[in-house]
Parts: sequence; structure tokens; C-alpha cells
Amino acid sequence: MVILGIDPGFAIVGFGVLEAVPGQQRLIRCGAITTPAGVPLPARLHQIDDDLTILFEQFRPDAMAVEELFFNNNVTTGIGVAQARGVILLSAERAGVPIFEYSPSQVKLAVTGYGKAEKRQVMEMTRRLLKLSAVPKPDDAADAVAIALCHARSYTSRLSLLDSARPGSGRYAVRND
Repeated sequence: MVILGIDPGFAIVGFGVLEAVPGQQRLIRCGAITTPAGVPLPARLHQIDDDLTILFEQFRPDAMAVEELFFNNNVTTGIGVAQARGVILLSAERAGVPIFEYSPSQVKLAVTGYGKAEKRQVMEMTRRLLKLSAVPKPDDAADAVAIALCHARSYTSRLSLLDSARPGSGRYAVRND
């Protein structure tokens, strides 16, 4: 399974592409989509959509994992990020890529085993789990890789494989007699 992890933003959109099989993940590529400051927001959103389209075509992901919106103190920035996130979701939907959303605490829990881990701990565990020589740069790319890793560890776990074998999950026919 190829997973595209996305850390949404409008100035910088981090991305990480992982190949995942149960118990093993491999980083294929990571980086950031950057949009220039001073350019009107609609043009920046258009660039994000164009660049995501290229990523979808180049890597043909089986799933996109994206971080849920988290508002800090700056509501103005949060609104721009929300608009960018909408474009990101639309791009994935248009490409036919299933979307999976994770909260920051879900990402921390999946990567470090602790839902309140510090950012540096998440980055270091991401590096270790993927056997990388260094933490991916920029930070937005490292965050996106962690989001993809969260999905890989959640989706390919034995628990999710057991869930797929349950009646009503699509594997067995459900009768309504």
C-alpha cells in the first residue's frame, strides 16, 4: 500500500509518501509544497491543487492520510489553513484517493505510543521506525511522514485485519431475513 501523508497549510504543505505492508514501512519521498507570500490566497490554493495533482499522478497512492485541523491562538492563520485543507481534500477526492483523517494526538499515539508526546519525540520515533539517517526536513515534511506512518501503523495492524474479517465488513455477506 502506498500512503500519501499530508500536513496541511497554505504557505507550506508537507507531504510524505510511504510504502507500507503489515509490520514494515519504507519512506519513498517527502518534501513540501510552498506558496509564495504576498500572492493572493486563491492563487496559492490553485498552486497547492496543481502540485497535489502531480503527486497523485507520480506516486498513485492507495490512501491519503491528513491531519485534522487544529486551531491554535491565531484564528486568521487557521482560516487559511482550513481553506487549504479543503483544497487538499478536494484534490484527493478528484483523484479517487480514499481520505483518512487523524488528530494530532492520534498521530502521536501511533508513532510514539503516547498521545501527548512532544514534537521532537514524534520526529525522532519517525526517524527510528523508518530507519532514516536524519529527521526529514522541513518540519512540515517530517509531520507529513508521521501522519502517513500513523495511517500505516493503524491500517496495517493486526487489529484492522481482524476487523475486516468480521461479519458485515464486506468480507461476508450479510443477510436481512
